[in-house]
Amino acid sequence: MTDMLDPFERKILAELQRDASLTTAELAKRVGLSASPCWRRVERLEKEGIIARRVALVDRRKIGLNTQVFAQVKLSAHGHAHLDEFTRAIAELPEVLEAYVLIGVFDFMLRIVTRDIDAYERLFFDRLSKIPGVQEINSTVALSEIKSTTALPV
Repeated sequence: MTDMLDPFERKILAELQRDASLTTAELAKRVGLSASPCWRRVERLEKEGIIARRVALVDRRKIGLNTQVFAQVKLSAHGHAHLDEFTRAIAELPEVLEAYVLIGVFDFMLRIVTRDIDAYERLFFDRLSKIPGVQEINSTVALSEIKSTTALPV
């Protein structure tokens, strides 16, 4: 994929991952282009879906989401028939920030944030464990965050 990108496009992606609020003029200056060619490249990267969206990253702790949990979910053999239902159910939970399908002992890995462990317990018993087909949930609470980034190595 990165073979399809020239050095300017890589620089554009790196800069926008650091600060998506840059104006085209600021971005162009940082990557060594004039504004028009820079803007055209950004437009192409967006059109091709390489730049999926531009967002503000919020510090979860500063808004009171102090607990981060990684939950490994195993569906029952019969639960696999409920795969779409499980996928829809977790998509409805704002506390679930990321969800991955796994190969191995567990079927899914979820990254979940809540205000505290009591809020996670309520989510666990009231919502997650009641999704049809869920056989087992193995929860691991993160004590501290060593590295967290959304920047891809381009």
